[in-house]
Amino acid sequence: MKDQYHENRYVAGDIVYAKVNPSLKLIVRRYIDRIYYCKIMEQPDKKELVYFERELLIQEKINF
Repeated sequence: MKDQYHENRYVAGDIVYAKVNPSLKLIVRRYIDRIYYCKIMEQPDKKELVYFERELLIQEKINF
């Protein structure tokens, strides 16, 4: 049996931060074609932001 390869590191609902603005909490909404679509946690009505995986950090890896 072949192991299933997971292409994406973050899943929908994960709280992440952009490397360029680590003070802004983002929620991963979807992952399509190696692009993460994220909503701003404090302002969910704002336009979605898009990032590549290399541009994001997960909460445990942030040091303020």
